[in-house]
Amino acid sequence: MTQKKLVSAIVLLFMLTFTVLAGCSDSEKSSGDNKQDETVTINYFTFSPGTDHEKDLQDMISAFEKQNPNVKVDYEIAAYDDYFTKLQTMIAGGKAPDAFELNYENFVSYASKGALADLSKYIEEDKDFDPSKLNQEAYKAYQYEGKQYGMVESFSNVVTFYNKDLFDKAEVDYPTAEWTWEDELAAAQKITNKDEKVWGTYAPIQFHEFYKVIAQNGGSVFNEDKSKVTIDSPENAEALQYMVDKVNKYKVTPSVGDLSGQSPEDLFKNGQIGILHTGIWMLSAFKDAPFKWDIALEAGNTQKAHHFFANGLAVSKDSDAQNAAYKFARFMSASDEAAEIRIASSWELPAITNEEILKPYLEQTPPESREVIFEALDTLVLPPVIEDWSKMSDLITKELENVVNGKKSPEEALKVMQGELEKLK
Repeated sequence: MTQKKLVSAIVLLFMLTFTVLAGCSDSEKSSGDNKQDETVTINYFTFSPGTDHEKDLQDMISAFEKQNPNVKVDYEIAAYDDYFTKLQTMIAGGKAPDAFELNYENFVSYASKGALADLSKYIEEDKDFDPSKLNQEAYKAYQYEGKQYGMVESFSNVVTFYNKDLFDKAEVDYPTAEWTWEDELAAAQKITNKDEKVWGTYAPIQFHEFYKVIAQNGGSVFNEDKSKVTIDSPENAEALQYMVDKVNKYKVTPSVGDLSGQSPEDLFKNGQIGILHTGIWMLSAFKDAPFKWDIALEAGNTQKAHHFFANGLAVSKDSDAQNAAYKFARFMSASDEAAEIRIASSWELPAITNEEILKPYLEQTPPESREVIFEALDTLVLPPVIEDWSKMSDLITKELENVVNGKKSPEEALKVMQGELEKLK
């Protein structure tokens, strides 16, 4: 081959290569542009709708798809008892749903194991989302190690229910936001009437109540980053003593024998308990109670602390449609449309701050002080979640029973809890 022909061949080869590369570039660009117009389908796995609220979920999805015409949502509902087994199987098999529902306790577990997508970058780029639309404590609950791995969807909590008629009869002032344990105990002592089988106050002595009550006294089960067990402390001993003294010493709380198989909620509705610490899910059950009643923030000792039971939406780290799944999670969490459907159908409560949306719920009576439910979010206490959650719960429950039954002092029980929890960590 002559030099001239060789140069011509090289030039031709270069031109062909350039043309192919340019074509590929144009093709890729065109593909990217077309992709924006394609419909993305995300799979959503959930447990909370059950059969009662599937239609409400469908309405939410329809509203979301109307706002996001390029996103289609396919959903599957499983019973709570089967849900997490199915979810784990899906993830292990490489078929994780794009978005799925997690209660707070399981959220921590999945986030710690690296199964969830970090939503922080999507939130930062999302000009349509304002985090202030949500109660900030509830919103931050779905963060893990400083990053947002979920969006709070709904919540419930525990507040003080009180029988106004029993308070009036005992000439005791109604509970206020400033009440302390001492105030509640004093009121309970005046309300208690053994002859009439009326007790001043009731709160269960069990694991969930314990971690909240110790928080009301500045105590905790673990330190903030869960690197140390802190359950054996003077603050916790004082809190546990307060819990059992209401039953054994002051006798203002019915014992297991006093309940005689009845639930404390039944006794409250019968007019036999002046103050009841229970969940807002009991509002409708007490609606027709034959006496006047209301709700208030719970009393604290050194500070306020309220339960926070929540469901949220997370996105799989393996999802190929993370942005679309994030948009759906954000919609279910913070949109006016989803919140309005929840409130209208009494399907738990959204953690939003929009008072206009909440107005229909807040105006329902009884109770008159429904705003307390949302005020309690500002002092929420999160469950002390670890991987061996059930073992921890069983351990603490057993030791609490030992204290109530007089088999151990609070200090002795807390020392056992400390040692056993250190083994679980």
